[in-house]
Amino acid sequence: MGSKYVSAAALILAVVAIGHMFISGGTDSQVSDASQIFDRGSIRIGYVVYPPLLIKDPNTGKLSGVSYDIVEAAAKNLGLKTNWVEEVGWGSMIEGLRTNRYDIIGTQIWPNSQRAREAKFSKPVMYSLLYAYGRAGDGRFKGGISLLNDRGVTLATIDGEITSFVAKDTFPLAKTVALPQLSSPAEVLLTVAGRKADATFTEPVNAAGYLKNNPGSIQKIGSAPIRTFENVFAVARGNDELLDMWNTALTELAFDGSIKRILQKYDVAGSFFPPAAPVGTSW
Repeated sequence: MGSKYVSAAALILAVVAIGHMFISGGTDSQVSDASQIFDRGSIRIGYVVYPPLLIKDPNTGKLSGVSYDIVEAAAKNLGLKTNWVEEVGWGSMIEGLRTNRYDIIGTQIWPNSQRAREAKFSKPVMYSLLYAYGRAGDGRFKGGISLLNDRGVTLATIDGEITSFVAKDTFPLAKTVALPQLSSPAEVLLTVAGRKADATFTEPVNAAGYLKNNPGSIQKIGSAPIRTFENVFAVARGNDELLDMWNTALTELAFDGSIKRILQKYDVAGSFFPPAAPVGTSW
């Protein structure tokens, strides 16, 4: 009789202890709140290499790019050092937030409903357009992008990246060739130019860079974009304090002209578009 009461009491104490451990952040999966970040004095950043937003020098490992500069400026205004802790892929980046390997994804991403189930997004400081591109000289799609939704068409995508969602949602009849998560936009376009796929989706800045090195290899399909996307930063669900202060820092950078200057620095002001400016500001 007494041993049963002891076992029950031990079980209750164990449950309470486990609950306290999760509440107090005693597990690796517990997200960092703002107070922990300020106590640490630095913000941990996971990132996806995606020029021109996030560029990594293959020789030195040095990082640069539009998103990199925005993160560095926002952190500086918040009085935080930056710790770029991990390069990740499109499909694994949110898992790193959930398991507390970093506090924020430092490469701006495009939000969608699937990602929103496990992450929260900052306000956008710029927008970008996504177009379809096919092989130069291929006249099958002169009638527009709707012709891509066909069982005889193969689309090049990247696992876990927005191209995979667009292919599935908008062109469900088409087949896909999925490249690994860390593949570059140039590799995807090469898949099309090399006749392993018929079309893919990317931003004009990526297509222009590819054409510069491979003239006459690809062409835009249709004149209208497939999607317009917000460019946002992502944090783990439950990290609302961090998101609030990050949004404040982004607003400050937009209003003082920093975002505009960063876009001009990387010569992409014609590819990324800031939100409509309030009257009297210089966004």
